[in-house]
This record gives sequence, C-alpha cells and structure tokens, in this order.
Amino acid sequence: MASAASLQSPDEEPLPFEMLSSRKRSHAESVAAEVAAEVAEERQYFLPPVAPPLKKPTICKPAPFTNDEEAVRERDACDYSNKITLDMARAGTAPRPIRVYADGIYDLFHQGHARQLMQAKNLFPNVYLLVGVNSDSMTHRRKGRTVMTEDERYEAVRHCRYVDEVVPDAPWELEDDFLEAHKIDFVAHDDIPYTTGSATDVYAHIKERGMFVSTERTEGVSTSDVVSRIVKDYDVYVRRNLARGYSAKELNVSYINEKKYRLQNKIDDLKKKGKEMMEDIEGKRTDLIQKWEEKSRDFIDAFLMLFGRDGRLTQYLSEKKDSVMMALSPPSSPKLGSHSSSEDCNSPPAKTSKFDFSSRPGASLVDDDYSDDEEPGSI
Repeated sequence: MASAASLQSPDEEPLPFEMLSSRKRSHAESVAAEVAAEVAEERQYFLPPVAPPLKKPTICKPAPFTNDEEAVRERDACDYSNKITLDMARAGTAPRPIRVYADGIYDLFHQGHARQLMQAKNLFPNVYLLVGVNSDSMTHRRKGRTVMTEDERYEAVRHCRYVDEVVPDAPWELEDDFLEAHKIDFVAHDDIPYTTGSATDVYAHIKERGMFVSTERTEGVSTSDVVSRIVKDYDVYVRRNLARGYSAKELNVSYINEKKYRLQNKIDDLKKKGKEMMEDIEGKRTDLIQKWEEKSRDFIDAFLMLFGRDGRLTQYLSEKKDSVMMALSPPSSPKLGSHSSSEDCNSPPAKTSKFDFSSRPGASLVDDDYSDDEEPGSI
C-alpha cells in the first residue's frame, strides 16, 4: 500500500499530519461509498420475486342457471351501458367483468368441449363465462338425435370449472334481444362457418358487429367420433352390457342375438380360464424345473464328493489299499510235516483217474492180463 509521502508530488512541501490523516479518511469514505453503491446495485438484481396475488377460492359447487338468484344478482350488477371494445378487453383496461358467451349442444361432454370452454374463459382478463346449451327439441330438429337428454347435458356443462353461468334452452341463432337480455360483450366459437345445412353462417352478424372471438377446435375428437366408435364395436358393447346384467329388452336385442352374444361370452370366459390355467401350469413347471436344477446340482456335488477322483471313497481306498487286498485274496496255509520245497507246497495236488489202480497191490497183473491192445504182427 502506498505511504503518505508517496501520495505527494516531489515538488510539493510536506503536509502536516492532521491534513494527511483527513485526506486518508476522505479517501477511505469515498471507497466505502463506492463499494456500498455497487452492493446496492447488485442487490437490485437479486431481489426476491414479489408474491403473486392470492387466487380465488377453489370452486366447490356447480355453476348457476341463468334464472338462479346468484346469476341474476351478477347480471344486475353489470353496467351494460359501459361498452367494452375488443382493444380494451385485450389490453386489460375493461372497467368491469367481461361477459363472454359460448354455446353448443355438448352431447357426451368430452375433452374437446372442456378445452373450448377453457379457451373462452381465458380470452381476456376478468372474464365471466356464460354457456348456452341447446334443448332436445331444437337439437333433434336442427342437427339430429342426441345420446344424452337436455337435463344431463345441462348438468355436465355446469359442473365444468370454467363455466360461471349456464343458459338452458339456448337459441340456435343469436338475436340482438338475446344479447341485450344477457348483457353479452363477446361470443366465442371456432372460425369454421357454422351453417348446419344452410348457406348462411350462424355467427355472421356477430362477426359483423365485432363481437366474435375465435377459439381453436380440438382435432381428432368430437361427439360424432365417439358415437362412431360405439357403432363400430357394437357387438362388443352389447356383450359387455349383457354380462353386466342388462336385459335384451333394455339393449333392444332380439332373442336369437341375445343367445348368440351370451354363448360368445361363455366361450370367451372358457378361453380366459384356459389361458390362466396354462399360465399357472407354465409357472409351476418353471418352478419345478428350477427346483430340480437346484437339487440336481446338490446331488452331483454329493456324488463327486463321494465317488470322484479326489472323493472320500477314493481317499479311503488308497489309504486302506493293503488291508483291502489282503482281505480280498488271503495266502494259502502250508501243510504240516512236509519237507518239500515251497514250490511243491504251493502247487495243487495231481489229478487221479476214477479207475486208477496203480497204487493197489497186484495192479501190474491186472494190467497185463486184461489188456485189449494186440501187439503188431500177432496172430
């Protein structure tokens, strides 16, 4: 660190000690101030994030119908004279909740319907979503038969968490009186023209007034697709419901077809049981083979330990070889009083004929008198 004298130029006179110390303090204070400023600047980049505002409590009840007290109170509180433009809604400067309307049949309510309502709910900040559901009579007349009744479809929609209000028996085409009565600011639907057999788009005048906001259609899923799957596998679903206790009358099935489906169910049950049995046998066979392999290894190890080249029996025989050989082939005992050589003692006695009389007295006479052989040249 530089000394106090080195801070002065060579031509300057030496400064008093008090002035040098005050200059040092001022220099240290300026350095400390710079460090503090740098620390404060760094802290700006590492401030903890601001906690988001608290969300609304979880919805624990279905959405009200348009004539319920809760929906009427919400509609009366809306100042519809204060019009909201599309730019105001997108900028988030609307002075009141934005009332968005979406409609449909919503038969066999599926994820495509829920996704459409989710998009409508999140078009702008602070959206109050009204959903109109067409009645059975209008739907059957304009589009075709439904699977679910209108009450079932109302209940399916009002239990969707994105819905704030359900408008039952909604009109097929939206008139100005309907928009005014429900204080609707915007209408949400996909961009595809909805003609239903006519050349005119149902939402044409809504688009002309600038009240139309488009949503994206979910590809690959619709009520028609779901119905097509059921029709395609009709026999499968009929057999399933018969197995679950439904009667042939409830399923509109003839007597012959009922017996055919029940027979097919029994055949499938037998196939399933046979497959399970074969799998069970296969599992037991595998376990038996594994156990046999384990036991066979133990048997082989025990056999080799006993009878192998270095087994216990071989070691025992090698140790007791002499004793075993003596036990298997003992030596013959010598005769008493014999003075013959060991070779004579070990040799077996000579064989004698049954009619050998050479050792008896007079044997030579018998041989001479009773010989049958004739000398050569005898008469």
